[in-house]
Amino acid sequence: MPNRAKKSTKKFEKNHLKDVLERRKDFAKIKQRQQIKAKRKARNASDKARASDEEQEPAPKKARKSDTQNPAPFNEKSVDEFIQDAFELPEIKHKQGKHTKITNGVKEGFNKTGKRKRDDDGASEEGLSDSGISEEQGDVLDDEGEESAEEGGLEMHQDDLDALAEKDPEFYKYLKENDAELLDFDEDGFEDDQSIKPDEPKRKKQKSKEPPQDSGMGTGDGGSEVTMAMVKKWKTALSEQHSLAAMKQIVLAFRSATFVNTDDAKEQKYSISSPEVYHQLLVVALEHIPDVLRHHLPVQELASGKIRIATESKKYRNTIPLLKIHAASIQRLLENLSDASTTKLTVSSLIPLLPYLLSHKKVLRGLCKTCVEIWSDIATTEATRVTAFIFIRRLVVTSDASIREAVLKTTYQGLVKGSRTTNVHTLAGINLMKNSAAELWGLDANIGYTTGFNYIRQLAIHLRQTVNHPSSDSYKTIYNWQYVHALDFWSRVLSTHCSPANNPNLKEASSSPLHPLIYPLVQITMGALRLIPTPTYFPLRFHLSRALLRLSFATTTFIPLAPSLLEVLSSPECSKSNPKPSTLAPLDFSIILRAPKSYLGTRVYQDGLDTEISELLAEFFHIWTKHIAFPELALPPIVHLKRWLKAANSKSHDAKISSQRSRRRGGSSKTQTAISLLVQKLELNTSFIEGKRREVRFGPTDREEVENFLRDVPSEDTPLGGFVVGERKRKEEREKILKEGRREDQQGKNEMKVAQDDISEDKSEDEAAMELN
Repeated sequence: MPNRAKKSTKKFEKNHLKDVLERRKDFAKIKQRQQIKAKRKARNASDKARASDEEQEPAPKKARKSDTQNPAPFNEKSVDEFIQDAFELPEIKHKQGKHTKITNGVKEGFNKTGKRKRDDDGASEEGLSDSGISEEQGDVLDDEGEESAEEGGLEMHQDDLDALAEKDPEFYKYLKENDAELLDFDEDGFEDDQSIKPDEPKRKKQKSKEPPQDSGMGTGDGGSEVTMAMVKKWKTALSEQHSLAAMKQIVLAFRSATFVNTDDAKEQKYSISSPEVYHQLLVVALEHIPDVLRHHLPVQELASGKIRIATESKKYRNTIPLLKIHAASIQRLLENLSDASTTKLTVSSLIPLLPYLLSHKKVLRGLCKTCVEIWSDIATTEATRVTAFIFIRRLVVTSDASIREAVLKTTYQGLVKGSRTTNVHTLAGINLMKNSAAELWGLDANIGYTTGFNYIRQLAIHLRQTVNHPSSDSYKTIYNWQYVHALDFWSRVLSTHCSPANNPNLKEASSSPLHPLIYPLVQITMGALRLIPTPTYFPLRFHLSRALLRLSFATTTFIPLAPSLLEVLSSPECSKSNPKPSTLAPLDFSIILRAPKSYLGTRVYQDGLDTEISELLAEFFHIWTKHIAFPELALPPIVHLKRWLKAANSKSHDAKISSQRSRRRGGSSKTQTAISLLVQKLELNTSFIEGKRREVRFGPTDREEVENFLRDVPSEDTPLGGFVVGERKRKEEREKILKEGRREDQQGKNEMKVAQDDISEDKSEDEAAMELN
């Protein structure tokens, strides 16, 4: 029998093998880069040493004329003499009358008199250097030398990859599909933009007698001023010719624009002083560079959302370094922008660049972090935040698993950070963040489950530490806006992606990969809800109850919320018969977690609690209004509510009994009316379900028929459903009126502030006039 693997080996393969292989692969990449770098340095050092040796060698003696005319025969010379003697090759006549003589493989230029003319620096007047190489040829050779120095190591690497493709094509194909960065690692090492050369054929420079003119698309000197004519010429070349050379100049000028008013501005190739030129340059760079890339490197999008680009082409290799510079410039610009329209335009220009940056994870992580900061900034306009989210979502759809996980983590951290301050003005923006971010966790359910499990577990650890190690301030870890918004966010995630109504691909909620997260989330939320059962934190209990109601309604999961709500109704805060009168404004429970001390024991706070309880109880029973077991579910709460109403309406003629019962007497008549109406609707709905149950011909064991009971009946047709829908409409009207009132108050405050500023300015002018008089 073959030897079975040890248990420890299997455990290692399951838990740690993947990470070990990834670390080894990363180490191999680094080692490979270092080896190529070392070979390149050694080759350059040997070339320099060889050049210095050649310069130090003494010049060979000039052959005598007699020896030249009557050279000795080869058989009379030794081998050493034969090698050391200089060879005279035929002279090459040029069109301009110059003669070039090659001695020992080195060109020397002579004039017609046979003497070489030199200028003050020792160079020939005919454009020849000390080494005998013309300036025109020297430029070409320098370009080729730089390119060979940079590509020498890459050619060696490419030869190794070609050999690997021949020996093991399957492994090469696997690397190409799963780790393209290993095959194209040379692009990540790009730092110097001076080595960027557009995809143009190399040709010798033509020497002209006329002085060079600045065409607006040349290399230019460092710090040269960008003019409107240059920007227009670049724009024409980009829009009409899709020129890569113009794209290079625009990228470098755009980078210089991002360094304006900084210490590094002097080191840039261009300088910009005109605001009009600055604005026009930004617009041209952001709008036209994506079009040029699409023209030269078209993007093929598959049905699954994946993207294909011809990465093997020379244009791709020449364009990617430019694109990395452009992406870094955009990121730097976004970090310093404050104008909403410019920020939106800049973020929009990033979306078409995504397909070309997918293999550069470091660049993508920086851009993602910047866009998440814009998306999570409450002070940013809604349109700009939506544009930033479109970029984040596009990145999740088109990227691989590692980038997706990093994007989800960065998004969640931005959401928690952005929800720290909650008030009337920021609540809508926070809800926008939670609703939009919840969509991302369904794009890849497996990664969504992994990240969701880790963060929900983190919330559970915080709650456990608070319960096991209580202190005077330990509860603050749980009772804060960030923790509450985190629980509410995960309830939205699970409600969105575990609901058959929201996801047509799901036959039932349990078939979703995220469904196992429902139970731990409910347990954590219920634990946080009951952590401090005092009237001060009843608003927090209402927030968490709404999150659980949303989750229960979307996933058809029963969550026993009625006892926690009835506990609030039976508390002394809601049972006082004579609450303190107060002129305080009603509390807005949607923007508070902790009731102020001034509201405790007042009629305003009591009425607000009773209204919230009756609304939440109605919403809870509305979830199960069509369920076949509704009569059994509603019976205990109905009994409890009737007892509360009886205690609230009871009156005793005995003063002693009256004083003892005053602690148990109910609240205001308005609250009693709302609770009585709720009890009435519950009883009517119970009778409605019991009447429908008499018509069925199946037993409780037939689960499919039980689940399909009254499925085709709209919930509005039930007594409780119609009541809840009407209450929702009335609540929306009240909130609309309150919102308009807040807006009018804010406008009045702003007008008053402006008037006070005008008065203060007038007073200061009068005082200044009096001083002059």
